[in-house]
Amino acid sequence: MKKMLILLGVILMLSSCGTTVKRVQSGTELDLSGYWNAKDVRIVCDALIKECLSSPGVEQFINARGGRKPMVVVIRFRNESSEHIDTSIISTTMETVIFNSGKLDFVAGGSTRDDVRAERQDQQSFASEQTAAALGREIGADFIMTGTVRTIIDREDNKSVRSYFVTAELTDIETNARIWIGQNSDITKVVTRKKNRL
Repeated sequence: MKKMLILLGVILMLSSCGTTVKRVQSGTELDLSGYWNAKDVRIVCDALIKECLSSPGVEQFINARGGRKPMVVVIRFRNESSEHIDTSIISTTMETVIFNSGKLDFVAGGSTRDDVRAERQDQQSFASEQTAAALGREIGADFIMTGTVRTIIDREDNKSVRSYFVTAELTDIETNARIWIGQNSDITKVVTRKKNRL
């Protein structure tokens, strides 16, 4: 009987150490660590996209070209913050929402462009002449979109304030003129850690 109680106790102890998973609805605000998260991406991207699409530089370009939408290539958002941030999520979110707005068009950049070019080159050797994609038919981009994420951290004892600054820019590829620059600093978090007990 004593062995049974010990075995039952061990089983209960092991089962309490297991992993639990709870699903949440999309859009639910979760902030466990105080670091950059999905909610922050939405807040920043929504603000920057709204500003970009209503900027005078973009409107002037469209008007000067008789209503033609500018072609944009997104190169990268650099992480210059003090923490690990996957900035590809920021650039993809901005590209998706701006594209779906119908105001700007995008051409492939980065690794996608490299993959497409490699496939097109392969077709020159391995696809039939009638179906092979032609070389030299890419659409050139008018603008390049780049950006950065930076943080300022103010810390004392077990409390810190983390402020995020996300900058996005549209630059005319032909002239290097900046068409639009936006910065969002809406994300500030006060994080309190439990003091270590000795």
